[in-house]
Amino acid sequence: MNEIYNHQEIEAQAQSNWEKNLIFKANISDTRPKYYCLSMLPYPSGNLHMGHVRNYAIGDAVSRYKRLKGFNVLQPMGWDAFGLPAENAAIKNNIHPKDWTEKNIAQMKKQLMSLGFAYDWSKEVNTSDESYYKFEQELFLKFLEKGLAYRKKSLVNWDPVDMTVLANEQVIDGKGWRTGAEVELKEIETWFLKITDYADELEADLEKIDWPENVINMQKNWIGKSKGAELSFDLDNGNEIKAFTTRPDTLFGVTFFGISPNHPLTKELAQDNEALQEFLDEVNKTSAAEADMAKADKKGFKTNINIIHPVTKDKIPVWVINYVLMEYGTGAIMGVPAHDERDFEFATKYEIPVTRVISSEQDLPFSDEGPLINSGKYDGLSSSEGFEAITNDLPKDKCKILYQYRLRDWGVSRQRYWGCPIPVVYDGDDARPASELPVSLPSESVPLHQNDNFKQLPNGLIRETDTFDTFMESSWYFIRYASAENKNEVFDSNTKYWLPVDLYIGGVEHAILHLLYSRFFFKVLRDMGLVEGDEPFKKLLTQGMVLKDGAKMSKSKGNTVDPQEYIVKYGADSIRTFMIFASPPEQSLEWSDNGLEGCHKFLKRLWATSHKIKSANEGDFVPSGPSLEDDCKSIFIKMNDDYEKRLNLNTVVSSCMEILNNINKRISGTTISASKEDLFKVYDFLIVALSPIAPHIAETIYHEVLGKDINVAQWPNDEFFINQQTEVKYLVQVNGKVRGNMMLEAGLNQATVEAKSMENENVARHLENKNIIKVIFIKDKLINFVHS
Repeated sequence: MNEIYNHQEIEAQAQSNWEKNLIFKANISDTRPKYYCLSMLPYPSGNLHMGHVRNYAIGDAVSRYKRLKGFNVLQPMGWDAFGLPAENAAIKNNIHPKDWTEKNIAQMKKQLMSLGFAYDWSKEVNTSDESYYKFEQELFLKFLEKGLAYRKKSLVNWDPVDMTVLANEQVIDGKGWRTGAEVELKEIETWFLKITDYADELEADLEKIDWPENVINMQKNWIGKSKGAELSFDLDNGNEIKAFTTRPDTLFGVTFFGISPNHPLTKELAQDNEALQEFLDEVNKTSAAEADMAKADKKGFKTNINIIHPVTKDKIPVWVINYVLMEYGTGAIMGVPAHDERDFEFATKYEIPVTRVISSEQDLPFSDEGPLINSGKYDGLSSSEGFEAITNDLPKDKCKILYQYRLRDWGVSRQRYWGCPIPVVYDGDDARPASELPVSLPSESVPLHQNDNFKQLPNGLIRETDTFDTFMESSWYFIRYASAENKNEVFDSNTKYWLPVDLYIGGVEHAILHLLYSRFFFKVLRDMGLVEGDEPFKKLLTQGMVLKDGAKMSKSKGNTVDPQEYIVKYGADSIRTFMIFASPPEQSLEWSDNGLEGCHKFLKRLWATSHKIKSANEGDFVPSGPSLEDDCKSIFIKMNDDYEKRLNLNTVVSSCMEILNNINKRISGTTISASKEDLFKVYDFLIVALSPIAPHIAETIYHEVLGKDINVAQWPNDEFFINQQTEVKYLVQVNGKVRGNMMLEAGLNQATVEAKSMENENVARHLENKNIIKVIFIKDKLINFVHS
């Protein structure tokens, strides 16, 4: 064993051993219980960033710990490789997207392997490869067969820079999530998946999974289930119109009626109203996303028709309003400006009367519940009582109680080249499944609608020229990992064995896109008999970001850090240790060169200590005082809980540092003040406990010093973590300052320890003539006398 810590040599040797011996190959024939640990797959941009490194370091630490605990662990990796970024980068660099993507994958895979992550590379997937997307096409046709995929003409969010449709979730403050371009509304034929058919289950099953509360709430809010009433209002032209409301208790506060710019009545009225048509042309330039409508300037057009109030019989004007969405409810609202913020803003702008019907001392608009006022015979009722009374009194054919959802069906069509072709052909307007799969993406990198060789079939049929939204690929990749080695079937017995994912790790930014779509996809596949269970991810960990100078790392801010540079200088183990040590997994981490240097020094100290232990002779071990194991037992117990119960990986590292310090205190020159058995027991546990975080150095010194293979090591059994000390060391404090210490029998009660403390001359002197107002007692550790 060399005296000097050479991280490059150590890490290359360990990685070579793992690869050569297929250490992390996961097989279902294994008799151990399974554990599927998964980190969200990356987009192959060309280089890993420190956010990737942190995410994967956390996942790898958990995976390796579970191996030590006796689990058969699957930890795969792949590439979310389709999409606009690759297509645009390829155009910019004058290279085909496929070549660009494969080059980047090769580079990033090399970086991942240099960090020593315990991936089963035999299950690697590339979502842009035909071997992957041919099965996606099969699954889509199953959706189509079940009536869960359909095509319709609809107003969509159109990104004029990327020239493609954006889902509502991809529009942020009226701008495209990727380009930042102002989003426009455009009416085109697109494909949808009926995620709304699963809205109830998607909400209800959130109770079944161990996810962070904020993510649960984000999904609940996005699904947006609300109980209300669909009310039918007579129009003064003899027709009727329906509106959904969650607040029928405010019916007497209606002072205007709003319909969507895309409501059938709007289109009918615009046929002979040029001014209304101009208004529609203007408002249709903006995003259809609900969040953007809420923030946008409220605009309306007053029509020449009115609704008849169902109780008062008053005529109430009908307006066409930009923030009323056709996709929610009936595309019409009853405007109650006193008790709705958007309605209040609209009414104020257009000088529409405001009638308070819920009593409150707060200023308007007041959107909470309360006693009804200005509501005729319903005055004095609570909002919930008013809901029931008013809906019961309305004619049954004019009022229907039902639930509505904010969730909309998922638009999956995109109008660019680099994506999975949608496997549909057309005979005129008749859409039918493609007869032969896969529908291969042509080699010419132009949008498919411009490629006549692709579009025109010899039999006169026309291919669909849209490609799938890339969220399609990421909605089921975690299932495909399990059966990735089967090139003929999409799922097999491996699927049943490995699913669901036991721990899923990724950023909170995916809460209402990828995570919701994946849950929907999994439930549909369950109903098709292709997977088992209700939820794909049992537990979710959303890791914090890596910051530099207090901001998220980005090229535009000039605060990025290249992992490769630091791997060469400090080694993968040092980076991994810092990424784990610097912050709890869920919290953001501030990058620090000094912090990384400190972790590197810790590993160098560990190496130096290991060299001393290996070099020690039998006569160098001279036991004295309490055993080293007793000194470290409380640390062992804490580390066990940090790994198993709390996943406080950062404190696992600090505990390893503490154990190393305790070992070094026992080493003076060539003398070790502990028995060989005692020292080796503690040292063994230290290396095993550190191995999930710094696996290369752990593997090397475990073999060099102890002659054992860390890859078959086991976490100690429960008995190891029971404190069997007969004597413990107490710190005795007075007003928080240590005034003495003493060795006492373990398990003594507080009164006995107080009495023993008073026998210490220094403690007694500091308490002489003092009024003790409180005694803080931590059994087997500390007693603190607090005086006035």
